[in-house]
Amino acid sequence: MAESLLREEELKVEKQFQHSKSMVKLESLKKSYQFKKVLKQKKVHTEYFSLFAAKNFYKPKSNSNLLISFVMKKKIGIAVKRNRIKRKLKAIVQKLIKKRGAISRDYTYIVFGKSNAFAQKQNVLLPLMEKSFSKFKK
Repeated sequence: MAESLLREEELKVEKQFQHSKSMVKLESLKKSYQFKKVLKQKKVHTEYFSLFAAKNFYKPKSNSNLLISFVMKKKIGIAVKRNRIKRKLKAIVQKLIKKRGAISRDYTYIVFGKSNAFAQKQNVLLPLMEKSFSKFKK
């Protein structure tokens, strides 16, 4: 009885440790000067999104956080459409974070979604996003 309780406790602690170790939060930029600084640096454009990056110029709240913002122009359409594109792009970034080395945490990123991303499937956008992020590692 005591052994099984001890074993369960060990498994819980191990699971929490693994979860905290692999969990990466997406931290958004807040200030206008932060956006302006990133937008002046490196950029990659595709037909579904534009990706801007700059070396980290301020530290995230936690070392495991990734500094990334998702931005949509109002010209794209109604809020439902803009939010769906943002959710789709965020989900792709979350998948790429789980792949080791796909996204460098040494950079601050801004992702501008485009209206073409609304109709496109995630499995088409994923390799494009991965290829775009790999251009900044050089």
